[in-house]
Amino acid sequence: MGVVIIDGSTVRAFVGDEEQFRKSVDERFAALDLNRDGVLSRCELRKAFESMRLIEADFGVDVATPPQELTRLYDSIFERFDGDGSGTVDLEEFRSEMRKIMLAIAEGLGSCPIQMALEDDDPSFLKRAADLEASKAAP
Repeated sequence: MGVVIIDGSTVRAFVGDEEQFRKSVDERFAALDLNRDGVLSRCELRKAFESMRLIEADFGVDVATPPQELTRLYDSIFERFDGDGSGTVDLEEFRSEMRKIMLAIAEGLGSCPIQMALEDDDPSFLKRAADLEASKAAP
């Protein structure tokens, strides 16, 4: 486990490094595409967000959210990713939304650094952003 310090510029630099950002997003997309059909279904995207436990937990304490409320939330997230309304999310749509999300995170962080404890094998985009910054600072 390691501790990284990032701010908005760290995240913006990661998104701005087209090769690294694209590679990271493409790898995540491939991992989420469980049936390997080249698109993400509503179910595949929902499983990804459920695994992050962003909604069901509040500071480590489980919060009871009614299933229909969760379904509405996950449906709205899917619709946001499914830009063309095709009923699936292709790689370009996924890249586009992940870029927007990461830039929103960068905006939210601004110039205020945050400290994060992350596992060395953490596949998150924030970990990759920190690793990219560290690789540029290394001699």
